[in-house]
Amino acid sequence: MNACDGKFAMRDFGAVELGDKRRTNCLVKSVDIMCRHPGGTLPDKLNRPADLRAFYRLMGRPEVTHAALVRSHADHTRECMAALGSGVVLILHDATELDYTNKTTLAGQLAQIGQGTHRGYICHNSLAVRADTGAVLGLTSQILHQRAEVRKGETVKQSRERQNRESRLWVQGAQASGPAPVGVRCVDVSDSLSDTFEYLAYEGTHNRQFVLRHREDRRLDVPVAGQDYLVAAMHALPSMGQRQIRVLASPGRSARKTTVEIAFTRLRLAPPRKHHGEYAKNPLDLWAVRVWERNTPAHEEPLEWILLTNVAVEQEADAQERVDWYERRWIIEEYHKGMKTGCRIESMQFDSIDRLEPAIAVLSVVTTTLLQLRDAVRAAEADCRLATDVIGADYVQVLANHYGNRLGPRPTILKFYMHVARLGGHQNRKCDGLPGWLTLWRGWIRLQAMVDGFHAGHRKAQMKCGTS
Repeated sequence: MNACDGKFAMRDFGAVELGDKRRTNCLVKSVDIMCRHPGGTLPDKLNRPADLRAFYRLMGRPEVTHAALVRSHADHTRECMAALGSGVVLILHDATELDYTNKTTLAGQLAQIGQGTHRGYICHNSLAVRADTGAVLGLTSQILHQRAEVRKGETVKQSRERQNRESRLWVQGAQASGPAPVGVRCVDVSDSLSDTFEYLAYEGTHNRQFVLRHREDRRLDVPVAGQDYLVAAMHALPSMGQRQIRVLASPGRSARKTTVEIAFTRLRLAPPRKHHGEYAKNPLDLWAVRVWERNTPAHEEPLEWILLTNVAVEQEADAQERVDWYERRWIIEEYHKGMKTGCRIESMQFDSIDRLEPAIAVLSVVTTTLLQLRDAVRAAEADCRLATDVIGADYVQVLANHYGNRLGPRPTILKFYMHVARLGGHQNRKCDGLPGWLTLWRGWIRLQAMVDGFHAGHRKAQMKCGTS
């Protein structure tokens, strides 16, 4: 999969039924243009007035819905998963807020977000990535949720039965992602907000596998290490191994590499005394893996994860693999950053949510191409496969012309993208490592402008030849 080969839009949307083939063609053309110009507002992405007007008209068609567009892309994602034939695919589930507070015409159509002073969506995404490489395959689900205004005095029973309860999103995201393709193993991976007994029970009863970080200090049905609660039990276990992990920057923590201890055990969680979700009141047999930093640098918040999983952890290698899977979860954080920073999904100007929501689907799909830029650099064949195998020859030619002889006559994918990254500010020094999506995206924007200029000059030359 590559957004640069001119086929991305056709693969994802070429088969979507919109009532008229011309609408499908318009969608494919619009997405193709956006993949080449993902940054800025819609007028920046579609800088020809005719293309912009066509896209606005398309988003106003009743056949063009958020559900139809996401379903078309998700179907292609599942085809990509099936094409792997074997191995593990991680379905990363997480939500982000899309803020449209400044769109006054939408004020009465959107619900509260944040602390209640802003309006927009809770956008719950499920993103499929390869467990071995972290390569992004695409979305398997996207849910645009409007937060309910809960009436004062709502009982536990009323909350449990309410269909628009926000905690249902984790189950709904897993449901919408569908079963694993034949031969492929799928594992749902999520952060601590997914730690509800309802979600844990759903995963087990529907034969889904998961890894998530705990939030609740749950009661154990059977004591472990003499302890009746999860956290105390995990703290009572001795270290069973070590590893290095990369700590991402967050409030209270700076980005760094650190050595952590690992402990693991099998356990049985007791059902909560208060029945907040929809599930059978039966204990759950799971495994838990504790990851903690023994020596934390001064002025840093100590790192500790307790991971819950229904995938067996019988030995240290199993625990290490579960931690590997959870570490991939940061990719969906990068995806959300790409939606907002790269594609500026919150900058769109629409006067109704019926037009805004399908446009959100379009830009969400375009965002996957930003992460695939990064994946292209890290691919196993990147240093031996020719760039022209997956990238338009015009892009390779323009970049080669810009850098003189530096790329050589037959540049590889890796050499091509490393020089794209150089356009984006990467220094290409050994100590710098491989570029991230944001640097590559910045370079890609510059390269696209150069390619546009190349084609404009070529057309102008042809016109002169035709008039001579």
